[in-house]
Amino acid sequence: MVTDVAGRQVHIDTPIKRMILGEGRQIYLLSVLQPETPFEGVVGWREDLAQADPETYDAYAARFPELKKIPTFGGFKDGTFDVEQAASLKPDVVFMNIEAKTATEDAGYEAKLAALGIPIVYVDFREDPIKDTPASIRLMGRLLDKEDKAERFIDFSNQQMARVTDVIEKARPERPRVFIDRAGGYSDDCCMSFGPHNFGDYVRIAGGQNIADDIIPTTFGTLNPEQIIASNPEQVVVTGGDWEAYVPGGAWVGVGPGADTAQARRKLEALTHRTAMTGIDAVRQDQVHAIWHQFYNSPYYFVAIQQLAKWFHPELFEDLDPDATMRELHERFLPLTYQPGYWVSLEAGHE
Repeated sequence: MVTDVAGRQVHIDTPIKRMILGEGRQIYLLSVLQPETPFEGVVGWREDLAQADPETYDAYAARFPELKKIPTFGGFKDGTFDVEQAASLKPDVVFMNIEAKTATEDAGYEAKLAALGIPIVYVDFREDPIKDTPASIRLMGRLLDKEDKAERFIDFSNQQMARVTDVIEKARPERPRVFIDRAGGYSDDCCMSFGPHNFGDYVRIAGGQNIADDIIPTTFGTLNPEQIIASNPEQVVVTGGDWEAYVPGGAWVGVGPGADTAQARRKLEALTHRTAMTGIDAVRQDQVHAIWHQFYNSPYYFVAIQQLAKWFHPELFEDLDPDATMRELHERFLPLTYQPGYWVSLEAGHE
C-alpha cells in the first residue's frame, strides 16, 4: 500500500516491473532513479518529450535507441489515451501527473483501468513542485525499490536550495518586482504567467516578488499588458524552449541543453518590443532574461532557483555558479553528458 500525492491509498505490488508514463517528461526523474537503464520497465509513455523538449529526447535517443520502440500514448486530459492499448501492455502501474486527475476521473479512465487491475499513481512536478516533488521522488523510488537513489537526490536538491535560502534569510534583501513571462513568444497573446506556485514559488525563494501573486490565484494564469506595465517589473524572466514541433518558426526563445544562445538572445531582445514591455524598468536596465521552461516540470527546479537568485541579487550570489550545479547534477545523477544553454540574459556580461 502506498499513498500518492493526491492522497489516494493504492494497493500495488513492489518493486514494479512494468510501467506506463502518463507524461514522457517523467523520465527526468526516472533517469535519476535508474541512470544506467532509464527506460527499463517502461512499456508505454506519452509522446510529449519529443515535442516539448526535443533536445533532451534526442540526447536520450542517441544513447538509448530502444526508447524509439516504446509505444506512445495520447493524453488523459485531451481524451486520447487508449485503455485497450494500455491493458495489452500489462503494466503494473500508470504514473499520472496530478493535473490530469480531474480529466482522468471525468472520462472514467481510473475506473476502467481499475477494472483491469491496473492502478494509477499520481505524482506532481508541475502544479506545486516545491511541496510535491520530494514526495513524488520518494514515491517512485519506493515503487521501483530505488529508495537510496531517491534520498541521495533529495539530499542534493536540499543542499543546493540551501545555498540560496540561507543567504536570503540572513541578508533579507529588498525584493525586486519580477514578471515571469511563461512561454513568451509561443503565441501572439500576452501574457501567460504563474501565480503563487511553480515559478511563482521559485521567484519568492530566490528573493524576488512575483507581480502576479495577487492577480493569478492558482498556479497558472494570464496577465494583460496593462497589468504588467502598471506593476513596472524590475526583472523579466521568459521561460523558453525549442517548440518547433508546436509553433514552427515561432518567436519563442529556444533555451535548453545545447541551445544556440546567440540566437536565443536575439529572440529574447525581440520580445522586449511588445506592448507589455513598454517603459518598464526591466527593459530600460537590460534586466531581461530567459530560462529553460522545463524547470517548471522537473525535479531539477533548484538549478532555476539558483539562477534566478543570481539575476535578482548578483551582489549576494557572486560565488554561486548554477552552471556548475547543473553540470554536477548530470555527472552525479544522470546518464547524459551536460550541455550548457539553459539560460541567457540581455544584461552585459551575463549568460
